[in-house]
Amino acid sequence: MHKKLYLIVLPILLLMGFKADKKAYQIFDQNGKKLSYEKMLDKVAKADIILFGELHNNPINHWLQYELTKDIFEQYNDFLALGAEMYEADNQLIINEYLGGHLDYKSFCKEAKVWTNDKTDYKPLLDFAREYQLTFVATNIPRRYAKMVSNSGFRALNDINEDGKKFIAPTPIKYDDKLPGYVAMRKMMKGMSHGKITPENLAKAQAIKDATMAHFILKNYVDDRTFIHYNGAYHSKNYEGIVWYLKQANPNLKVATINCVEQDKIDELETGNLSTSHYIIATPTNLTKTH
Repeated sequence: MHKKLYLIVLPILLLMGFKADKKAYQIFDQNGKKLSYEKMLDKVAKADIILFGELHNNPINHWLQYELTKDIFEQYNDFLALGAEMYEADNQLIINEYLGGHLDYKSFCKEAKVWTNDKTDYKPLLDFAREYQLTFVATNIPRRYAKMVSNSGFRALNDINEDGKKFIAPTPIKYDDKLPGYVAMRKMMKGMSHGKITPENLAKAQAIKDATMAHFILKNYVDDRTFIHYNGAYHSKNYEGIVWYLKQANPNLKVATINCVEQDKIDELETGNLSTSHYIIATPTNLTKTH
């Protein structure tokens, strides 16, 4: 009698347990259709350049960046190059010395301008490149030059000497001030106090970052080598930012974009997140953050 009752109750308990499972992420295509990780992996692996637009303090984003990189390397193409917004172009020599085993991590952090969450979120990617001797590109403009643009606009770039210009996109910088991302940034900053910094110049500072990241991606892209770039979601969502600059330089490039978003519920994609990239990774809003 007890055995029969157990056999009846056990499936019910299991079903209740499955119902209570909490998903850490859900992947969607641009139309809001749910996708498995394996399906997204297979699709993006066919691209020339993958732009992984992260939320900087989201642990699931960082874990999936590492997993995607490892899986493409192991399953699709070990001719791989990595690059990141989180490292500035004038630190490339230091990165190369770390990748070559000439610096330990403590020395690397002392010499380079690393983010506060570097050890937990970006070091694993650097160490992957170090282990397999992959190219890892510091793609971002040095912050001092971005600050110059936010203060004075693009004309500030004329004051940078030729050695400094090696670390930014070639000038003059193409700039479309009607791109929705830059328009939204100006609107967001309008009325806010930034001293002598204007909303227009803040948008231009964003553009010089986008242009410089695209420049260094292209400089290190070669045929048949998959380039994976890690950047803040705002730099590539809506197929703008870095994507716009890549396509201006080479319209034939196959670029795959991933946009990371947070939602209170992740069982379906919110309307505002539709069509923001080829693939959208939704994670819960209340997820514990890395910093």
